[in-house]
Amino acid sequence: MSKQTVGEPPDSARVSLERGMQFHGAGNWERAEQHYLEVLLDDYRSTDVLPLLAIVVANRGHIDRAIYYWDTLLSMEPHHLNALAAKGGLLYRTGRLTEALSCFEIAAGLAPDDALIRNNLAVALADSGRKDEAIVEFGRVLQLQPDNVNAYHQLRRLSSAVVPFWHIPMMNDTRRNDCFERAIRRALAIRGSSAQVLDIGTGSGLLSMMAAREGATNIVTCETVPTITRVAQEIVADNGYGEQIKVIGRSSATLSVGEDIPTRADILISEILSSDLLAEDVLSTFEDARRRLIAEDAIVIPKAARAIGCLVASETLTAYGHVEMASGFDVSRFNSLAPLRLPIHGTMTEWTRLSNDFEIASLDLTAAAHEPELRAVSIPVIASGTAVGVVQWMHVDLMDDIVFTNHPDDYHDGGWLQVLHVLPKPMPVEAGSVVDLLLGHDRSTLIVLPAGSAASPHPPSARRL
Repeated sequence: MSKQTVGEPPDSARVSLERGMQFHGAGNWERAEQHYLEVLLDDYRSTDVLPLLAIVVANRGHIDRAIYYWDTLLSMEPHHLNALAAKGGLLYRTGRLTEALSCFEIAAGLAPDDALIRNNLAVALADSGRKDEAIVEFGRVLQLQPDNVNAYHQLRRLSSAVVPFWHIPMMNDTRRNDCFERAIRRALAIRGSSAQVLDIGTGSGLLSMMAAREGATNIVTCETVPTITRVAQEIVADNGYGEQIKVIGRSSATLSVGEDIPTRADILISEILSSDLLAEDVLSTFEDARRRLIAEDAIVIPKAARAIGCLVASETLTAYGHVEMASGFDVSRFNSLAPLRLPIHGTMTEWTRLSNDFEIASLDLTAAAHEPELRAVSIPVIASGTAVGVVQWMHVDLMDDIVFTNHPDDYHDGGWLQVLHVLPKPMPVEAGSVVDLLLGHDRSTLIVLPAGSAASPHPPSARRL
C-alpha cells in the first residue's frame, strides 16, 4: 500500500467524515460524534466538521460541549454567522441571556436583513427586560417580513406593556383638551408666536401640536418612554408640524438650555398630573424646570392644581377597600395588603337605554350537555340615538328563590360588573324601529352581533316596524 502524499488528508479522515455524516443523517448522534472527533484529530476540514459536531452534541443534550465547539469555530472564523446564531440560541436555552444577546447583536450586525436573527435578538431583548429595544427589533422584523404574525403580536404586546393604558382615554377627553387649548391660545396671544415653548411629557404630541396650530414656531417637547417618543415624532410629522416641533426622547431633568432648547422657555406646558395629583413626580419636575429651563416670567400651564375631597361614609366603598369577616371567617389581617388607592368606576354607568331588556342566552347548568346556539332576534328600539353596543348583566338563580342579579339599575362596581358588547360600528337608530341581532354563545363566549355583519362589508342598520 503506497504512502499518503504530503499535504493530502489521510484516507481514514475522509472515511470517518463520510461515516459520521451517514450516522448524522440517520439520527445516530453518538456514533456521528465519534467519527467527527476522529476527523478533527486528523485536522481535516475542521471548519466544516465543527458545526456538524456542535449540532450532534447539542442533540445529545450536551449544551456546554456544543457551545465549546462553536467557540472553537469562532476562534478560527470570528464572523461565522451560523456559529454566532447557533451559539446564541444555545446560550438563550440555558438562560444565559447576556451572552446570547452579544451573539445575536454581532450576528445582526453581520446580516442586518436576516429576519430570523433579528427575531431572535428581539426575543432575547424582551426576555432581558429591554422592552423598548425589543420593540425596535420586532419593528425591523416586520419591515423584512410584513406578514410575520408573531412579530406583529409581540410588537403590540410589548408596546402595551410600556405605554400606560390611560393615554388614549386622555386624548379622547374633549373637555380636558379644550381647556388646555384655550390656555395655550391665550399664552401665545400674550407672548407671541415666536415665544419659546417647552412641553414636558410629550405623549402623543397633542399639546405641542395645539401650540403649533396656534402659530407657535419654536416648540421643544420631551418624553421619557422611547416607544412613545418614536410614535409622537411620526404623529407630529403626519400633521405637518415637523419643522415647528422638536421631540426629544429624554426626561426634562436631562435637558439643557443652549443644547436641547435654544433659550429658557417663555411658556411651559405640562400635563403630567395624575388622578391623585402627584404620582408622576410633578413637584420635582416643575421645580427643576423653574430652576433651569424656563424664564423667570414664563407662563406656566397649568399654574396651580388642588386636590379637593370630603369625608364620606359608604358601605360600598368600605367593602371595596377594607375587609373584616368573609363567609364567617376573620380575614382582617389581609388589610395589611390593601392598596392605598382604588379607582371608582361610577361614571361608567352613565349610559342611555335604547331598548327594553332582552335575553342573550339561557343556560341550564343542571343539564348534562350544552350545545352552541345562535338565533336571530328583532329588538324594538324605544329611544332614538347612536347604539354603540349591548350592555350585558347576569341574573343568577342559586337555588329555590335565592337570586342574584347585577342589573345596572341597582348594582354597580361589585365583583361582577356589567359588560359592554361593542357593535362593529356605532349604529344610528330611531324609536319605533327594530335592530336585528344574532344572539347566543359558542360554549366559551357570548355572541352579540348585528345580523348580516359577517357577510356584508356595509354596517348594519335599524329598520322600521
